[in-house]
Amino acid sequence: MIEQPLSAADVDFVTTLHDDAMSFVVLMRPRGNEDRLLRAIDDVALGELEQAVHEADEPEGEEALRPAALALEHSLRSLREAGCEAVGQIIDNHPLDLLRSVVEQTHADEVIVLTAPHLVEEFFHRDWASRARHKVGVPVLKLYAHNDEDEEPAVGAEE
Repeated sequence: MIEQPLSAADVDFVTTLHDDAMSFVVLMRPRGNEDRLLRAIDDVALGELEQAVHEADEPEGEEALRPAALALEHSLRSLREAGCEAVGQIIDNHPLDLLRSVVEQTHADEVIVLTAPHLVEEFFHRDWASRARHKVGVPVLKLYAHNDEDEEPAVGAEE
C-alpha cells in the first residue's frame, strides 16, 4: 500500500528485501480530504511549516484520482524495470478490506505499507500499518517513503 509514487530508493529497497523472485500488488491510496487536518499537524510536528501552509493546495478526493493513477503507473513501471512482476489498482473505498482480499487471493507472504510519517495516527496506532496488522493475517512491514533526492529508505520502528 502506497500514498505517493515509489522513488528509485524505495524500489531498490523493496526489491532487495528478499532473495527470491518477487511480485507486487500495489494498492495506491489517493489523498482524502478527511486527512487534511492530520497531515497539517504532522507537517507542523515535523517542522515542515511551509508544507503545512500549502496543505490545502494539494488535490484531494475526486481531484486526487488522476494524480494517484499517474503515481501508480510510475510505481508499477519502476518495479517492472527492476525485474519484478507488478500489478496494481487505486483504492477507492474500504482500504483494509481490499488489502485483506488481495492477501487472500494472492496468498501474499507479507504486506509492505510505504508511507510518509503520520505522527498523530502512529501515536494512537491508527496508521495503515498498525490497522493492517489486525486485519490481514500476514506480517506487515512499515517503511517510510522517500523522494528521489533522499539517499536511504527508512524502515519504520514497527514490524
